[in-house]
Amino acid sequence: MNRVIEYRGFEIHVELTPAAEDVFDVTVHITGAENIRVLGARAKSVKLRNGPFTERWAYLVGEVAGHAAIDVVLDSEN
Repeated sequence: MNRVIEYRGFEIHVELTPAAEDVFDVTVHITGAENIRVLGARAKSVKLRNGPFTERWAYLVGEVAGHAAIDVVLDSEN
């Protein structure tokens, strides 16, 4: 199950993989904003820790992790 969230010129791709009944592991991949070189070739999916999560929590945790990563990248550019 996938969801794409737009944030500050980026796309946060949140992918859920069933881990057991009604719980999921979360993977986040960030794309976009071609002017940010740090994402370049190193951009890859990251499996989030401390799971598995229920579906609702999994999407929330993935989105929040994506927001935090983008904020760090953009703040390091200034």
